[in-house]
Amino acid sequence: MKRRGYALQEERPVDINLSPLIDVVFLLLIFFLVTAVFVQETGVDIETPRALSARDADRLSLQIAITRDGRIVHGGQDIPLNSVRALVQQRMRARPVPVLIQADRAAQTGWLVEVYDEAKRGGAEQILISAGREGL
Repeated sequence: MKRRGYALQEERPVDINLSPLIDVVFLLLIFFLVTAVFVQETGVDIETPRALSARDADRLSLQIAITRDGRIVHGGQDIPLNSVRALVQQRMRARPVPVLIQADRAAQTGWLVEVYDEAKRGGAEQILISAGREGL
């Protein structure tokens, strides 16, 4: 039977194959995981001094913290002062990045200078001292 020039057709259920879509999603997930940059934090809470000239540091920087009681912390673990140089040397060989020293407001300046000196002797070309932004 014809109706206005079109033949009536049976309606068949349409099957949508989701396998290629799922494959693409998994490939994108793997791509983003492989290319992601994981930031290694110091692992301790530091109350940094405030400064008007403070700005955001590079996310990839090597972060070393100095607590108010003089502990040096990297990646959540205490490290001795004499291992700061080796840590910096190892990181600079892999990829040169800035060294970010996060010293607590109550930490002695002497500890900051010693860590700065060890980082410099380890081959760090750029050493930053962390400060919070004034008014934040």
